[in-house]
Amino acid sequence: MSQENAETIALTCLAWLVGDEDLLPVFQNASGASAEDLRQRMGEPGFLASVLEFLTMDDAWVIRCCDANGLAYEQPMMALAMLQGESRTHWT
Repeated sequence: MSQENAETIALTCLAWLVGDEDLLPVFQNASGASAEDLRQRMGEPGFLASVLEFLTMDDAWVIRCCDANGLAYEQPMMALAMLQGESRTHWT
């Protein structure tokens, strides 16, 4: 997966998240991101990675987002790995 493709997937997931009136406040509370932050930082790979980190915390969210956007279920995690690069934390 290319960096550009990963960013496109993350932006697609962010757009889906912004459109979900129940889940968006959960993300904003967890991340501390305001509506202005969403607009200003959506071009930053690190911020996009944080969106994908949040989304991939729950399989149901991944499924809903991917189904709504025609993405394969593994694409958000693959995009996250690309955006995090070598800085990715491995817990195992």
